[in-house]
Amino acid sequence: VQLQASGGGLVQAGGSLRLSCAASGRTFRGYAMGWFRQAPGKEREFVGAISPTGINTYYADSVKGRFAISRDNAKNTVYLQMNSLKPEDTAVYYCAGSPSGIGTMAHEYAYWGQGTQVTVSS
Repeated sequence: VQLQASGGGLVQAGGSLRLSCAASGRTFRGYAMGWFRQAPGKEREFVGAISPTGINTYYADSVKGRFAISRDNAKNTVYLQMNSLKPEDTAVYYCAGSPSGIGTMAHEYAYWGQGTQVTVSS
């Protein structure tokens, strides 16, 4: 499966952005999908994930209550709604797909998109 992330940009602190990740291939609905981010000089970190059906979601503590993941299997797309953005949310955001179930570790995801830059100004 190929993944294409979009929707990043520059936003002021307290603002919102919605990222999208479009997937190719008929197997999308069988994949757990995750979002990760990587800030300059830092390790890639887990942001959140959603199960194949969309019933279950998991979030990093740093974004819980501010970010929300959803998916539309008919459109082969997963979304990351980001609200109340903070400067520390600035990073390149990556979507990733896992055929083997939902996880919080990068190595659990076999497929990765190219990343989209999110910059939050103070």
